[in-house]
Amino acid sequence: MNILLDPTAHPVIGHRGNRAHAPENTLESLRQAVALGVDAVEFDLRVSRDGVLVVMHDPTLERTTDATGPVSARTVAELRSVDAGAKFTADGGKSFPYQGRRIHVPTFDEAVETVRDMPMIIELKISATTELIRAAVKRHNIAHRVVVAGFDSKVVHPLQGAGFPLGATTNDSVGLLPAAFLGRSATAQLFQTVNIPPTWNGFPVPFRLLSRSLRGIGMPIHVWTINSAREAERLWDAGVCGIISDDPATIKRARDLRWGAVRR
Repeated sequence: MNILLDPTAHPVIGHRGNRAHAPENTLESLRQAVALGVDAVEFDLRVSRDGVLVVMHDPTLERTTDATGPVSARTVAELRSVDAGAKFTADGGKSFPYQGRRIHVPTFDEAVETVRDMPMIIELKISATTELIRAAVKRHNIAHRVVVAGFDSKVVHPLQGAGFPLGATTNDSVGLLPAAFLGRSATAQLFQTVNIPPTWNGFPVPFRLLSRSLRGIGMPIHVWTINSAREAERLWDAGVCGIISDDPATIKRARDLRWGAVRR
């Protein structure tokens, strides 16, 4: 079974790989997460100018690379020449250990090959990714180990019935709250997981109520982005299943102390 769909499991999920310790959404970051023994990884998808799925969170290149301008304005070949490790620093800018190490913006195909048989939460950032991911999941035969998610219903909802599990969009998640507040069990949904932050617009998410409401339909909740073991413990106590973390080693130690290591 895909651990991301198991309501009894407590997977540790590497957010954009091993983001606290390596350049986010790069093959290096994903490799480090795999080496740590995470249960799954999460990463973001956009589309290059020549219509290829690429792993990148932001619409532009400035924050994480040495280049500027929209991701969508560059071909895959051009994105391979970008230094995607240039801006990473773990010490407030005193050092940039991945600069000049030929770390590029990867394609989705490269990411799949890098994580091999590991489950993945795939975050779709724009509508141009929708049909491309439908074809890519089929091409790689990975429907059994993915959850495809996104904030925007227009991006994710067209994939309902595509043969792989989906995560709740923002509107989907909000729609679960009335039943939770009323103490009622949620009804069956067209998505299979809820991936959600601990607060929304400044208000704490009522995880204890939400998890109780979802228990009857066996739907797991995965929370991002949690880097404190104490916060992870609080969420587990409230019924949360998965923790999506920039620092998955810290969360994994806490999880393994509490429940034991997951055997994959």
